[in-house]
Amino acid sequence: MTESVQPQSGVTIPVIDYEHSQYRADFWVGQGRQYEDAVERLAIQRLLPAHGGRIAEIGAGYGRLADLYTGYEQVILFDYSRTLLQDAVRELGRNRRFVFIAGNLYSLPLASGILDSLVMVRVMHHLADVPAALQQLRRVMHRHSVSVIEFANKRNLKALARWVARRQSWSPLDEKPVEFVELNYDFHPAWMEKRFVEAGLHIERRYAVSHFRLGAVKKRVNAETLARIDSWLFALGGTYPLAPSVFLRANAPQGGERVNVTTGEETLAQLLRCPICATEPLNRIGEDRVQCTVCRSQFACREGVWDLKEAL
Repeated sequence: MTESVQPQSGVTIPVIDYEHSQYRADFWVGQGRQYEDAVERLAIQRLLPAHGGRIAEIGAGYGRLADLYTGYEQVILFDYSRTLLQDAVRELGRNRRFVFIAGNLYSLPLASGILDSLVMVRVMHHLADVPAALQQLRRVMHRHSVSVIEFANKRNLKALARWVARRQSWSPLDEKPVEFVELNYDFHPAWMEKRFVEAGLHIERRYAVSHFRLGAVKKRVNAETLARIDSWLFALGGTYPLAPSVFLRANAPQGGERVNVTTGEETLAQLLRCPICATEPLNRIGEDRVQCTVCRSQFACREGVWDLKEAL
């Protein structure tokens, strides 16, 4: 399901909404994707610093990857879907290390320069405006931050084979993104690299991931073994990615210094930015409410999730 949102720019950008979906059950649990889960975890572990102060996962959903962040003092799980985040709250508990925030990536309600690390996996392929999203990610990083960002690779072996066999009309070699289903995009690595440069993000490393995403192979080889074999190809494949997924480690060399915000729950408002007028930080006005100091919009915490999609 999709809906349109009106970011601070005044431009309407369509977004995909997993609200009230059964994403975990329909896509992951019992759906034969143990290999995809295992190989993505290996890629993140290779690229992401094991320890740090504050990390945010953008598009965290129900918290599938949250256990990878045990070395961080504070973990922000961010998603557009309130209900998926509520699933994460139930799964992870009301642990003070975790902050659950619902909001729109295009008007990302996080204060500038607060993140030491950032992870975004299985989100880019839903983005209708990649440059706008990358600008927001760049804004919340500082000059020493590290981001790990994944995108769906248009120039993958399966797409190339289908194109050669004339079973698809679009060329995997054309740099222009392809929307093969509504709000589902594949991106050419060269096109994506240009967008990172424009956003002020420097790519340090590039991995090709998930080379063996074939049902026949997954049925015959244990998921952990297959993922380990795949990991041997990460760096080599990254020189000219042909796998369906590409992981990038990037930094923001022209960013500012780290914004020091303590990790306690009482200072949560300092992490937030108003999604309506872009004022930051917000003020805490009670146990379960924050307020913008300029437009006076208020946002509440419901069932453990800070809802910055809509003002009260």
